[in-house]
Amino acid sequence: MTTTVAVAGVRRWVRRTQSAHRERGETLGNVYFAVLFIAVVGGILHKQVTAVVWPSSVQGSALVGASLTAALTGTVYLLLRKIGPLGLSRPAASWLLTAPVGRRRLLLPPLLAAAAGAAVAGALGGLAILGHATARPVPQTATLLPLLGALTGVALLLVALAAQTDRWWSNRSDDLAYLLLAAGLGGLVAHSAGATPGTVHRWPALPVVAGATVALALVVTTFLLVSVRGLARVPNHRVLDASRTAGTLWDSAYGMEPSFVTEMVERRYWARRKLTSARLSTRLPVLVAQDLLVLRRRPRRVLWLAAATPLPALLGGAPAWVLGVATLAAGLLAAGATAASLRTDAGNPWMLRMLGLSSRTVVLHRLWVPGVLAALWYAAALTLLHALGHLAAGPWWALGLAVGPIGAVAAVRKGRTGFVDNSLTPLDTPMGSVATGPVLAAVAGLDVLLLGLPTIVQIAQGEPLTWTGVLVQAAVGVFGARAYVSGTTTKDRVELSGS
Repeated sequence: MTTTVAVAGVRRWVRRTQSAHRERGETLGNVYFAVLFIAVVGGILHKQVTAVVWPSSVQGSALVGASLTAALTGTVYLLLRKIGPLGLSRPAASWLLTAPVGRRRLLLPPLLAAAAGAAVAGALGGLAILGHATARPVPQTATLLPLLGALTGVALLLVALAAQTDRWWSNRSDDLAYLLLAAGLGGLVAHSAGATPGTVHRWPALPVVAGATVALALVVTTFLLVSVRGLARVPNHRVLDASRTAGTLWDSAYGMEPSFVTEMVERRYWARRKLTSARLSTRLPVLVAQDLLVLRRRPRRVLWLAAATPLPALLGGAPAWVLGVATLAAGLLAAGATAASLRTDAGNPWMLRMLGLSSRTVVLHRLWVPGVLAALWYAAALTLLHALGHLAAGPWWALGLAVGPIGAVAAVRKGRTGFVDNSLTPLDTPMGSVATGPVLAAVAGLDVLLLGLPTIVQIAQGEPLTWTGVLVQAAVGVFGARAYVSGTTTKDRVELSGS
């Protein structure tokens, strides 16, 4: 006969058992470090963060308010869905999820923690909308917007929690969130291009807004209580998936190893797909044909890359050099669409040895598809920036095609990085010791963008683009790509990692 026991006593026993092998004060030391790190970073960047969240001059655009609302709503919901939102710690998932303990008491603390996080995210989103969409001085009615944002965040958490129980509409809600995000970003791009369909001249009366806030609070509280009663209906495998996601994110942040997250995303994507065998094209090299097949099996990523071409226009009001650097860096997303194949090659050189391919052949073949994707993306992005008036006259589409090889080389170098090398000598700074391995891994790929310096200079100068500038950038890109391939690969070696 199985008897349900109180989960509080089990948790206390687990905590005592965990603390038995820890040094004295280790947990307090970790908390102290986290609080100190947040305080130092906040003290350094608080002015920049304030300028982003609360700009000094705003005209109260209704388009900005609606776009930010849609984009933030979609973003928060998607983050909640990707994280879980209901998960457990690793010890609890390992020992308590299948133990004879009260399931509601087991899952209630993580639910309350997730609700608090969603409320904070919603409040910050409401504050950002208030700062960008409300003219100065801010009316008293609008000050309730952060509270409405917090309640909306909790409401989105409850919807995501219901979707976690494998409802028929779970995937449809994700698609709706993607559409909200795309619509919000499109509205922000339209505003940066000069579209002003209307302004917020007058807010509703304070009693109306206060009544709506109270009504929303009652609705959210009611559904929260209903969700607490139905916690037992959340499937175990969904809770375990959320726990693994949280654990991977923690490991990636603690060990400064972003490849953990990349591998988790790729593995989870392909695990949910039903694929059939397809014959590779015999007219192309086998690795190029494989990249094209992978790209064909991910149509949503291709659509998102195409829809992201106008996003650099959001920085139209920033300094010109910032616009140039951001555009070059954003092109890495397009060039890295097939980077997972290269990471597989770097981690499994025996497959390349069986195919009889050298490292030089592999890198040359893996540059084809990223080069075409990056060239098309850069050409479209620069053409749109020129059409929106952020760039001077000239053949910017040709300059985008010339930058394509640089984006391809940057994506290939990033894919060949592998795991972080923590054996490198750390650097001593006034703020303490800094590990060299994570820093080098973070800038891998981005350092190749220095070959795009002619493009950045051309954008920063604000002068009309000539064909001479295009030829200079094309020569620098081709020379840099050739030097990278010649310097990091050989015809008698198979290994790809570490270059």
